[in-house]
Amino acid sequence: MSSTGTGAYEGFTAEEKAAMKEHAQEMKKAARRSSRADKAAEAERDVLAKIAEMQDSDRVMAERVHAVVRANAPVLAPKLWYGMPAYALDGKIVCFFQSAEKFKSRYATLGFNDPAKLDEGMMWPTAFALTEVTPEVEARIAALVKQAVS
Repeated sequence: MSSTGTGAYEGFTAEEKAAMKEHAQEMKKAARRSSRADKAAEAERDVLAKIAEMQDSDRVMAERVHAVVRANAPVLAPKLWYGMPAYALDGKIVCFFQSAEKFKSRYATLGFNDPAKLDEGMMWPTAFALTEVTPEVEARIAALVKQAVS
């Protein structure tokens, strides 16, 4: 949400409004699917289609994140969440990939929600900036998603 320098509320940004509209469409589409198997297969197709729509570097990173999550946390179900590729456990979003383009950011983000078991003491990171997915970054993502569902 944006505000002026004086703290006055200006409303949601165009990008935030678009994400909310995408989320509403995702919810309607999911409600129309018939069987559980259909829902899972269609949800994965939706995620892959959304990744395919991304700009070059975001698409490459999202493809690698998707592959790493699927290989290292197969219990997580791919689904769209506010127009972003996300991965859920028992219907609750555990982690998601946010492209840099989506909110006009200088980096993509790998984020984790509270169902992720990343707790470490009194404070721990829940979002990670991504500028490239190297083998080292893939190993770190693999460790994080394994921990998130442990």
